[in-house]
Amino acid sequence: MKMVVAPQLGAQSLNPAQEAGAAKLISQPDLDKLSPGISSQPLNPSQPAASFQNLLGNFVNEVSAQQSAGADAVNGLLSGKNVSLHQAMISMEEASVSFQLMVEVRNKILDSYQELMRMSL
Repeated sequence: MKMVVAPQLGAQSLNPAQEAGAAKLISQPDLDKLSPGISSQPLNPSQPAASFQNLLGNFVNEVSAQQSAGADAVNGLLSGKNVSLHQAMISMEEASVSFQLMVEVRNKILDSYQELMRMSL
């Protein structure tokens, strides 16, 4: 059986052309701006399943809240409350995009699970 060993990452250096295309690190404040609801605290390794379960549960709750906010905005628009058409459309699009993201995350999790089940020990 042939073993493949990955090269050490620290020993490699990028040439200027590769450095231009290399991914840039994002600072923690910038990450917090992009996803204010997600905690950057490290997970407790002794309870990874509970943390993962909480993370997914919070994600589903946030999507549900966005769906409700979108429905409330549309209902407010239809009932003549002080809700602009732009606000209602933006709220509905945010809810739609977050729902699509949730479905894609679910699909990736299922694909990963199926791949793990196909692996032989």
